[in-house]
Amino acid sequence: MNKRFSLLIAAALLAGPVGVAQASESGLVRTDSGQVRGTVLADRQVYQGIPYAAPPVGELRWRSPQPVRPWTTPLDATKPGPVCAQAPGAGSPSSNEDCLYLNVTTPSRHGRKPVMVYLHGGGNSYLSGDGFDPRRLVVQGDVVVVTINFRLGFFGFFGHPDLPDSGAYGVEDQQAALKWVQRNASAFGGDPRNVTVFGESGGAFDVCAQVTSPKSRGLFQKAIAQSGGCSTTWGANGVIHTKPGGSPWITKEAAAKDAVAISAQLGCSDVACLRSLPPTAFTAIDRGATPIVIGNSVLPVHPVEALRTGRFNRVPVIWGNTRDEGRLTSATVPEPFDYNGLLEQSYGPNAQRVVAEYPAGESARIAYGSVLTDGVWACHQLADARLLSRYTPTYGYEFADRTAPLGWFKDLFPTGFPAGAAHSFELAYLFDLPTFDLNPDQQRLAATMIRDWTTFARTGKPGWARYSNGTVHEYSLAHVGPINGLTRHNCSFWNSIG
Repeated sequence: MNKRFSLLIAAALLAGPVGVAQASESGLVRTDSGQVRGTVLADRQVYQGIPYAAPPVGELRWRSPQPVRPWTTPLDATKPGPVCAQAPGAGSPSSNEDCLYLNVTTPSRHGRKPVMVYLHGGGNSYLSGDGFDPRRLVVQGDVVVVTINFRLGFFGFFGHPDLPDSGAYGVEDQQAALKWVQRNASAFGGDPRNVTVFGESGGAFDVCAQVTSPKSRGLFQKAIAQSGGCSTTWGANGVIHTKPGGSPWITKEAAAKDAVAISAQLGCSDVACLRSLPPTAFTAIDRGATPIVIGNSVLPVHPVEALRTGRFNRVPVIWGNTRDEGRLTSATVPEPFDYNGLLEQSYGPNAQRVVAEYPAGESARIAYGSVLTDGVWACHQLADARLLSRYTPTYGYEFADRTAPLGWFKDLFPTGFPAGAAHSFELAYLFDLPTFDLNPDQQRLAATMIRDWTTFARTGKPGWARYSNGTVHEYSLAHVGPINGLTRHNCSFWNSIG
């Protein structure tokens, strides 16, 4: 308590009076660890590569994030920090463990703006925060946006039996970044008492973790989970083709067994040996999405149980998905496309029921995409919304622009296979992503979404009705308004097969 009080006092002394923005035309801001100099643009200021915790290297590998060492001369904050160590599965290979950095983008006109902290996707195994440029959110929505890097894969979620309370280091990194926001938001023109945490896919799983972690209490006031939540599970091939079934969560017992097996594979019998290995020993092992260990002090109970019993951080939430989530995975299945075989692998004795409910028709690939959309993503998201709505203001949405640009996924989709509103396609409507070119109608839809996301960040109300009995807010070129997600995604069927 005394240490935290001292940090708060230090932040107040260094950053200036609460609520007074210190960012200036020079792009120089004083944080609680030292000054940073960012980039001043016509419509915003950008500060990149700010360390929020000590480098988790050497003896700090597999330890909770530690305080950053202060600096005395202005830090160059004109470029992002290193990408966290990861396998090359999503095109961002890195072997750098010194990666606990964040980026702040703030409007040119400062004040007590809402702060939005983004947790990037990639299944807690891939990508980085600097890949998501929040210019339009900041400029159009008049908010401060923070994007962060956090430990991934084995570095962030290794639950070894000789590492007490282990397996959620990546979640702890996010909490350290949120604490940094609490101490430093005012210096960047943000309001530390009005923080929204939001994330997509793996980042949405992390939003669920933050909503249900007792260690996150008071660190944010709203939350948005885009395409991923507490209830999500999948069968074999269900998220990444060729990868086994699973969920975002793993028990500490299962994680410990897995960690011992990995240790043996790497020729180690203890943690000291594992810490001595180069990061490339771990990044050479690509197992797809990485589950978060539960049953520790970060996540004492399964997140679904926390929602069911109301033991979570009761803040207003937006919980939603895209209309054609599963087509991103379906697109990656090579020919010949064995529809029945895929369903057998995923659903075992229920496979024929799924075939009858989702006949292949003219396109088995589209049918498989619908199976994954409904059975893996949408209905689980709606199950979360039902549980959340019992205790806290809950809003649902569905992104449904089936003409959304393919961008960096262009070469992924087979000729003639329509991508629709696939998993992650809404991100180009919120962030500036290279190669995703929106036409004028899509730009207007994007402006509507940005207005709603940032209005929610400001007020806790996005501008549409709360979730009730499956009713969510659709975003498409033809319709912006209520639909019934439970009906659209055949959730009564999926509930019947468990």
